[in-house]
Amino acid sequence: MLERLGAAVREVRLEKDLAGLDGLVIPGGESTTMGRLMEEYGLFAPLQAFGRERPILGTCAGLIMLARRTTEGSQPLLGLLDITVRRNAFGSQVYSFEGLVELDLSGNGQPETYPGVFIRAPWVEEWGPGVRVIARCEGRVVGVEQGLLLGFAFHPELTKDTRIHEYFLRRVSACVGGA
Repeated sequence: MLERLGAAVREVRLEKDLAGLDGLVIPGGESTTMGRLMEEYGLFAPLQAFGRERPILGTCAGLIMLARRTTEGSQPLLGLLDITVRRNAFGSQVYSFEGLVELDLSGNGQPETYPGVFIRAPWVEEWGPGVRVIARCEGRVVGVEQGLLLGFAFHPELTKDTRIHEYFLRRVSACVGGA
C-alpha cells in the first residue's frame, strides 16, 4: 500500500534496519511471537526510541505491540501507546470479518465509513488522557492516535482504501519537515 502511494519501503528485522527510516509500520501477525523475536534480536529499546521520535503505524498485532498493557496474559510490549488492548477480542480466526468502521482522522467529530478487515482482531479496552479515539466498529474502539503513533485493530492494507496510509504518510512528511 505504501509503495502504491509512492513511499520507499524496506523490511526491518534488525536494529540496523531502522537507520535512515522516517516512519515505521508494525504489521499484523502473532504478537507473542513478534515480542519474542523483538527480545531475541534486541529490538525493544531501539523501537521504543524510534517511536519517541518518528511516526509508527501499528495494525492488528502491531497495535498490540504498541500497547502499554493487555487484558489477558503477559507478553513483551513496547508500551508506547497508553492503552490496554484485549487480544483476539472479536473472536478466533473463524470469526474474522469485514465490517464498516467509523473513522475520524480529521478530529472534527464527523466520522466517515471505512472498510475494516478484522482477522482475530483486538480492540482497545482502555485509553489514557493523551490518546484520541479515531476509529470504532460495533461500538468498540479499533483505532487510536497518540502523538506520533497510530494503532488500528484491523488491516487497512487489505483494502483498496488508502486514506489511513495517506494520513500516516502525511504525518511522516510533517515529522521530517516536509509538507
